[in-house]
Amino acid sequence: MRRLAACLIASLLLAVAAAAPAHADTVRLKDIGKFAGWRDNALVGYGLVTGLAGTGDSAGNKATRQSIANVLAQFDVAVLPDDIQSRNAAAVMITAKLPAVAREGDTIDVTVTSIGDARSLAGGNLLISPLKGPNGKVYALAQGALFVGGYKFDQNGSVAQKNHPTTGAIPGGATVEVAVRANILSADNSMTFTLADADYTTASRIAGAINGAFGQSLAKAVDAAGIEIAVPEHARANLVEFITRIERLGVEPDNRARVVVDERTGTVVSGGDVRIARVVISHGDLKLSIVTDNSVSQPLLVRQTGPDVRTETVANSRIRVSERDETGYVSASNNSVADLIQALTRIKTSTRDIISILRAVKAAGALHADLVIQ
Repeated sequence: MRRLAACLIASLLLAVAAAAPAHADTVRLKDIGKFAGWRDNALVGYGLVTGLAGTGDSAGNKATRQSIANVLAQFDVAVLPDDIQSRNAAAVMITAKLPAVAREGDTIDVTVTSIGDARSLAGGNLLISPLKGPNGKVYALAQGALFVGGYKFDQNGSVAQKNHPTTGAIPGGATVEVAVRANILSADNSMTFTLADADYTTASRIAGAINGAFGQSLAKAVDAAGIEIAVPEHARANLVEFITRIERLGVEPDNRARVVVDERTGTVVSGGDVRIARVVISHGDLKLSIVTDNSVSQPLLVRQTGPDVRTETVANSRIRVSERDETGYVSASNNSVADLIQALTRIKTSTRDIISILRAVKAAGALHADLVIQ
């Protein structure tokens, strides 16, 4: 009896497991959003690249000549800008991204681009240049040898170029001089978690997951992209641990169904569970071509000559119509987009035609997803 009861219980559990609905995979909160205030900071600066092998700015670039004169003046070398004729230097702009948290002495990557008429920055070296933020304050200093993944050579009208030789990079070429720190805790001791893709259902699920994990009502979804989280008093002293617990929480995002179509490359990307309503698709292929043959008419028995006797050119046109023997026919009933594409591929439908069919299905109201055409 016990063995029979155990078998019945096991069979019941298997049946319940089979009948249970499949859930989407859970993802961590840190993978679908971030806290407000956590962002990179843009830096920009002006500098001078030297050491170019005659590929720098021409003598007509006054900004470059003035920059060279200013640099030499700092070393007590007095030279007028008009006396500088070198093409071994180039005026450049420098850009970089300062992380949300950076300490003095940290290094960041910089990108250097020419703003003059330099032909190439290959082999150049950037002189020390300050990088400023939008507030005009200097946050980093950049200097170092440029890495340029291209070249340009021209001689006697012949030009050989690869990639963009007027743009270079210096990995770790800037040193942070002013420390920055992201402030994600507001004055009322609360934080805001923002979603990368705004969705009301996902925001509500995140608020519920946070409240369930801490056992109290701390989070509230204020809109489709923001979840306001109140920081308890005992967690303010160890805010890192509190944020870590929140970022590790898993939720099931409820994003809108989308089908992305790239007409330039013929690429179709869709979720495997995007549904379509009952639809019937009939797709045929008709090819029409007009062929013209030009021939010369030359009478063989006519021996006379004169202005009215000459060779004639005759154009013979033929119309060719070719149609596929069978018309593609697909009947979809409560299927997914993946099933539809598989059926169309089975009847040897081209990718371009599949894109046209998807647009027609969307126009018919049978595609339950957003069709994004790039």
